[in-house]
Amino acid sequence: MATKTAAIIRGDGTGPELVNAMIKVLKACNTKMELVQCDAGSEWWQKKGGDSYISPEVWKLLEDSDACFKGPTTTVPVPNAPRSVAVSIRIKFQLYGNLRPIKTYKNAEKQLDFICVREATEGLYAGIEFKTSDDSAIAIRKITRKGCDRIAKKAFEVAKDYGWKKVVAITKRNILKETDGIFWSSIENAAKQFKGIEYEEYYIDNMTQQLVKNPERFNQNVLVSTNLFMDVISECASGNVGSIGNVYSGNYGDDYAMFEPAHGSAPKYAGKDKVNPVATILSGAWMADYLGERAVCKAIFAATEDVINEGKYVTYDLGGKASLSQMSDQIAARAAKLLKK
Repeated sequence: MATKTAAIIRGDGTGPELVNAMIKVLKACNTKMELVQCDAGSEWWQKKGGDSYISPEVWKLLEDSDACFKGPTTTVPVPNAPRSVAVSIRIKFQLYGNLRPIKTYKNAEKQLDFICVREATEGLYAGIEFKTSDDSAIAIRKITRKGCDRIAKKAFEVAKDYGWKKVVAITKRNILKETDGIFWSSIENAAKQFKGIEYEEYYIDNMTQQLVKNPERFNQNVLVSTNLFMDVISECASGNVGSIGNVYSGNYGDDYAMFEPAHGSAPKYAGKDKVNPVATILSGAWMADYLGERAVCKAIFAATEDVINEGKYVTYDLGGKASLSQMSDQIAARAAKLLKK
């Protein structure tokens, strides 16, 4: 079988040290992937300038790869700054399905296990906005039938793959009648192709309350929504996992995928060997699975769960005193041992 190539964007802030930890774990598991490292993000842009956080050389590397990994990057919140690295790659490769699992470990107060599926190419994140005067501006929430159909189908496919029986669609259809009307009709149409899987609608304001009050009600459900709504909902749900540092994600298109931790670049912690490496390591494991190394993925997930449940080698956000490198070393060693059995 031909070697699979993965482009690895080191990212900003804590990104490079997190990516190094992820690569160390993959190599300990004897990955056969070719991991090609490169730079993109605000730190690169501040040195080089231009209208993109991604250079033409890196775009070519991405185009020639079988998948990519993006370390956490910073997006400068000023009008003249480029579109974020993640959004740029999602749109370029039409990575419409952003998957973010919400799964707790044994030491968590609430035992949760569900998946958030986010449409990742349109909505308000399309970035279509303009000024109408010096003191007012308009942003366009772009919703298309094509975008809704494919994310609705993806949500039901995920439910089927996991053996789960319910899809929960999140809208504000009582107010956004046209845009969310298209989204909801796509959910209804997709449901016809997946007999035996129920579907239900929640309004986003009620959903955020439920995720605080009673998130267990969504166990073994797939939550699906448009771009901004699911960004908010998945972040809210992540608050139940113990740390955003545990939350990994994958961005899937029809023939390409990008993997990334769900958290930001935390520049104040850069170089301090302090932050939680779990989201980065598990995103890398998902990439290994996508590129055909399922055994590697399973071993990394099992080793990570073992380390967290043991509680001895975990970072500060999980109640421990271990450094980033100490925790990742433990995961690497245990995953490698599992693969030798």
